[in-house]
Amino acid sequence: MRPTERLKALLARRAAVTLPGAANAMFARVIEDLGFDAIYVTGAGVANMSFGVPDIGLTTLTEVADAVAAISDVTSLPMLVDADTGFGNAVNMVRTVRLMERAGAAGLQIEDQVFPKKCGHFTGKDVVTPGEMIQKIKAAVDARHDQSLQIVARTDAAAVEGLDRAIERAHAFIEAGADCTFVEAPTTEDQLARIARELPAPQIANIVFGGKTPDPGQQRLAQMGYSAVLYANAALQAALKASYDVLGALKRDGSLTAVADRLASFEERQRSVAKGRWDALEARYKS
Repeated sequence: MRPTERLKALLARRAAVTLPGAANAMFARVIEDLGFDAIYVTGAGVANMSFGVPDIGLTTLTEVADAVAAISDVTSLPMLVDADTGFGNAVNMVRTVRLMERAGAAGLQIEDQVFPKKCGHFTGKDVVTPGEMIQKIKAAVDARHDQSLQIVARTDAAAVEGLDRAIERAHAFIEAGADCTFVEAPTTEDQLARIARELPAPQIANIVFGGKTPDPGQQRLAQMGYSAVLYANAALQAALKASYDVLGALKRDGSLTAVADRLASFEERQRSVAKGRWDALEARYKS
């Protein structure tokens, strides 16, 4: 099956498949190595890790597409890609879909925030009119070459207009052709359950450590009927804390002795980037 078909099948199961976030190719290698079924390419993660900036709409289409292409080169897993607002209007959305398809995306998440967007768990968000978002969805559906490419329509309206209006928007997005919808930042388990119960298309839940949405766990979310659960920046947050801990010890002690158990071994590091495969290629082509 093509990656697009595999992601479509995963979402159709409604079994709350876990999609860890990858901000770069190394994290993608870890996700695949651990046996996950798919990857979420996190826009916040790309902004944070590649550029050291917050998730407030500072990255460009080509920067994110380059990250997707790099990840695609090292993993066989299907990738759901955070495409923010589509990087412009409905016409821009056409180019976004085509560029992301070429980069290797199996699905695209697009959202109804006003550009420049913000992290869904930040305050001060605003949303475009339902009509503007509907045109973007139609443009995305029309632009895809592979009809199995999943178009995931996200709404941030719950924080702006309330949950009722967010669910109304999601219904309209499904009617416009979205394969899946994603109501961002519900604040209670009851709200999570209501979203999955009232919307007929596959649903995405987004669990942000320290964010607004509670984490009922994969089993409970599967019972609710969710198709996928994003843990967009768990690896990033783990790596950030470990970096502070290890480098702080190095600054304090002038040595890694006290934190050696916090470090991957040299061998683990090489295995994670498939060095053995590159060694085999070197031996094969050695003159």
